[in-house]
Amino acid sequence: MIHLVYTDNAGKKGEHVLDKIKQGTKTMIVRGAAGRKIPHSRVFEGETLYFMEKGTTEIAVKAKVTAVENLTKLSDEEITDALHVRQEKLNLTEKQIQCWHKKCLCFVEFDHVEEIESLEFEHQGTMDDWLIIEKIEDVLVGSSIPYNYEKSRFK
Repeated sequence: MIHLVYTDNAGKKGEHVLDKIKQGTKTMIVRGAAGRKIPHSRVFEGETLYFMEKGTTEIAVKAKVTAVENLTKLSDEEITDALHVRQEKLNLTEKQIQCWHKKCLCFVEFDHVEEIESLEFEHQGTMDDWLIIEKIEDVLVGSSIPYNYEKSRFK
């Protein structure tokens, strides 16, 4: 599958998540919630990630998933430890650490980061910050199809 990941652009001191990914100082992303929300248990090694900044329509970076860890029912201490142990790869600000202090966490490590020719994303009203699709063209201006979360279901 293909994954389109929105990244935060409100980093401390002008540091954007996408810039950290391009520079190689961030090689892992985390998503979390109270329960198993997308992409928890739905992203796998070898799949492709496309990245874009929230508030833009430009998809400009892609990478390959190298490892995935899905954690559930974490205590406060386990959450703190899980984020701390992975901080070198996550490269989170203090505010981001607080944001991802959730009971279910999905850690996605990646490599082979490459900037690509800019692709224009066609936003649809009900989209989350992580989309699971068959091909990137499914969400691009001129070739998009209605997004229905069918690919996001547990198998």
